[in-house]
Amino acid sequence: MVLLVALPVTQLARAQSLYEMPAGVETRWASPENPKAERGQGASANAGRKGAANFRLKAGESRTLAEVASGSGIVRRMWLTMLDRSPKMLRGLRISMYWDGARTAAVDAPLGDFFGVGLGRVVPFESALFSSPEGRSFNASVPMPFRKGMRIVLTNETDVDQPSVYYDVEFTLGDKLPPDALYFHAVFNRENPTRMQQDYELLPQVKGRGRYLGVNIGVIADKRYGKNWWGEGEVKIYLDGDGKLPTLAGTGAEDYIGTGFGLGVYSHQFQGAPIADENEQRYAFYRYHVHDPVYFQREIRVTLQQIGFIWSNDGTPENPVEPPIYSAGPGLRELDLKKLPQVNLFERTDDYSSCAYFYLDRPENGLTLAPVTDRLRHLN
Repeated sequence: MVLLVALPVTQLARAQSLYEMPAGVETRWASPENPKAERGQGASANAGRKGAANFRLKAGESRTLAEVASGSGIVRRMWLTMLDRSPKMLRGLRISMYWDGARTAAVDAPLGDFFGVGLGRVVPFESALFSSPEGRSFNASVPMPFRKGMRIVLTNETDVDQPSVYYDVEFTLGDKLPPDALYFHAVFNRENPTRMQQDYELLPQVKGRGRYLGVNIGVIADKRYGKNWWGEGEVKIYLDGDGKLPTLAGTGAEDYIGTGFGLGVYSHQFQGAPIADENEQRYAFYRYHVHDPVYFQREIRVTLQQIGFIWSNDGTPENPVEPPIYSAGPGLRELDLKKLPQVNLFERTDDYSSCAYFYLDRPENGLTLAPVTDRLRHLN
């Protein structure tokens, strides 16, 4: 079911049958030696004895991973691994996907963040849409339809060479897409630090009709606040003309991903936290709206507040906090750390990053990827 979340319910029910064979549909695999997935051109190097399983991607170089010049189809699975999996490389490699000859990419994100986990780290996890079985590879199984062709490009925006990249892009050709089939998009954002009382944008405003599929989020908490909990902020989803207040609002960061009262490591199909390092105050977590769709007719914007939780005994030598600390709410009212009531919500600023996924009724979204210097700053 998950592999066909982009299709309407009637198409979904029909396509679920594993024994059905749709007329006129062909299977193709793009690989380093056959990026155009041409018929009869696989395993062509070294007389078919694994002569071109990988490639070197030099600093500043781009490489087309998969390309279809014309015709309809669906990208169904992607797998990739590489030798250098450092934070610099995971944030510095840029993956871009173009549908139907569009001038700008629908998917434009750092490689690591796109494949479901943030902060420039690879850890073992499994979700319905992305996975890394042993923390050494990247898998995606999100369906990505196209009508007039597609192109997937990997660019090394770092100042060092990537020694080797291995990959497969698996897709079908000739799929008869319904008129209401949507295009897949993914956009990355980072704000370091966030601004006091200004909600972080998981997904900046996007115009059009579509479906918000979800997000993976990375947080590097500011240690000026000690080890006090950072995740009290609400997720807010502004739909179709919402003004100051959103139509959809949650109750806290860990609540949004299905847990509560803090955050530990876990990975479930539609929600999880592959990274939860309390000592280093670094967290990466995800939520995918598969069974609980979020539709929009004209526009969407998704935000997350930066609100923390501080107990009355904080500010002591055991948990040092650097004032000022401001109470959550209108204005900026400073809290006296020596005279706190039992519990306080407080405003804070941290390092937030995210990769949001959505389907849209057009192949371009009007958003741009931040420069590599901004993506890498203070990541280590």
